[in-house]
Amino acid sequence: MRARPSSTNATRFNLSGKTCIVTGGTSGIGKEVARNLARMGGNVVLTCRDPAKGDATSSEITASTGAQVTVACSDLSSLASVRTLGRDLAARYPRIDVLVNNAAIYTPRRQESRDGIELTWATNVLSYHALTQLLLPSLKTASPSRIVNVASTFAQSPNLEDLEYRRRRYSGTGAYRQSKAANRMLTWAIARRLEGSGVTANAVHPGGVATGIYREVPGALGTCFRAALALFAKQPVAGADTPTWTAAAPELERVSAHFFVGRRERRCEFRDPVHEEQLWAICDAFIAR
Repeated sequence: MRARPSSTNATRFNLSGKTCIVTGGTSGIGKEVARNLARMGGNVVLTCRDPAKGDATSSEITASTGAQVTVACSDLSSLASVRTLGRDLAARYPRIDVLVNNAAIYTPRRQESRDGIELTWATNVLSYHALTQLLLPSLKTASPSRIVNVASTFAQSPNLEDLEYRRRRYSGTGAYRQSKAANRMLTWAIARRLEGSGVTANAVHPGGVATGIYREVPGALGTCFRAALALFAKQPVAGADTPTWTAAAPELERVSAHFFVGRRERRCEFRDPVHEEQLWAICDAFIAR
């Protein structure tokens, strides 16, 4: 099925009584997606690392929408923290209607998480994979329900032999781009597993958005990124449109395994079931440590 853009304003969809989880919900695209879902009546839970920032964001969204927003704190680079978050959310919300995996980082220097995993890979990929697995029972109970993975067109094939840059020179841009391709690949893999369950899984590109994620890109490349963003980038409120639409539009209730850009399906060059299953097995091994 090829989904068509909806003429309906995204914030007019009705999510009354629906539980919506948004990771990385205190800034940028995630914050605006959380605001949109709250404005539609959703019971929004935003995850964040900093409790003070979470409380401030919750208060801001409540003031602008009239909806109460719940905060759940977690360090998404830590698998132990993600496990705790997932178990707590699953216990608190036996029905979850929407999961928006949005949290992402860019780091110019190779760093490792508390688990000794390269930080970009841990945050941008393994948190999506682990949290989704933990929340699947609640998503299935709420069927029809949706998983929305925020990916990007700024992506490159992951090196399955060296995902953590242990044997090659580290590139912050390369680490980020392979993580965004992996987000798509894992979406196709889980969509296959969820066929017939009523739970859909789609990936989205929000567009070039003026968030802070590229502020640490060094050198000439960073200068070019920031200049381009200043001239051409969308504001986060515009970047949140396609993720919000994918999370809430009634016409997408049964649509799965799509990559949406500007509310249109875009061909994804990272579709290869063999490589997707290899990546899935690698990620499973990481989270089983």
